[in-house]
Amino acid sequence: MTIKTTDLEDVLLITPKVFYDERGYFMETFNQKNFERFSDLTFVQDNESLSQKNVLRGLHFQKPPFAQAKLIRVVQGSIYDVAVDLRKDSPNYGKYYGHILSAENKHQLFIPIGFAHGFLSREDNTIINYKCSNFYQKEAEDSILWNDENLNIPWGVEHPIITEKDKHAQKFSKFDSPF
Repeated sequence: MTIKTTDLEDVLLITPKVFYDERGYFMETFNQKNFERFSDLTFVQDNESLSQKNVLRGLHFQKPPFAQAKLIRVVQGSIYDVAVDLRKDSPNYGKYYGHILSAENKHQLFIPIGFAHGFLSREDNTIINYKCSNFYQKEAEDSILWNDENLNIPWGVEHPIITEKDKHAQKFSKFDSPF
């Protein structure tokens, strides 16, 4: 498993080592001992979602004290995965990192606490699995508008399929970060 830093401090791109043979393949998708070199958090919840092509989910986060770090991987299909830095004192505040995660490339993205997360499904029947460092709390959930002009994220689709909640998320310019 290789773990690389990205343009945004603390966001990590993880590539597992895959062992192929005539039966298929085997890979270790997570190893706490390897991960501890970069973070001391523990994952407490695993989630999975299924999305059709052009479904956009995000940009979501949970406010403290229920904030979550996430480790994202694609089981089937592909996504454009995005992390937005919401940490007020960060030199990268308001900047994003995006990467294509797919069942084929098997890349994973670690998104630390203090970031919003969103993704666009690039194929029908895309399944993602992600680990969370804190339990979901409805009263702590929040979001930033996916197509906010201040963030200028190149999603690659003009009219994604999104929820009413995501259509009415707050603009980044009006956002008061709790991080």
